Amino acid sequence: MPELQKKPTSAKFPLRLMPSVRRAAESFSQKEGVSLNQFINLAVAEKLAHLQHEEWLAHRPQATPELLAQAIAVLDRPTSQLRPQPDDRVPVSYRRKGKHAS
Repeated sequence: MPELQKKPTSAKFPLRLMPSVRRAAESFSQKEGVSLNQFINLAVAEKLAHLQHEEWLAHRPQATPELLAQAIAVLDRPTSQLRPQPDDRVPVSYRRKGKHAS
């Protein structure tokens, strides 16, 4: 079976924007002091980062009581001779009843 060959990608991509979207993008790119091309690249990158984060959240392993207990244990470990300040402690409302007394 013949292998599918990938079409070489070009750095140029003709993009058609609605006139109102283009005007707004041009306005904001000028305010930011960047080219319209750079502004659009950044906007696409930000959108992709958002979508990838949502995808990661949807597929990440769910926290189990064991993992949560391990995380609290790590946070409760002393890191130096200094005692934590009152504002540095995990709030009591975040803890399960009967565990991790301050």
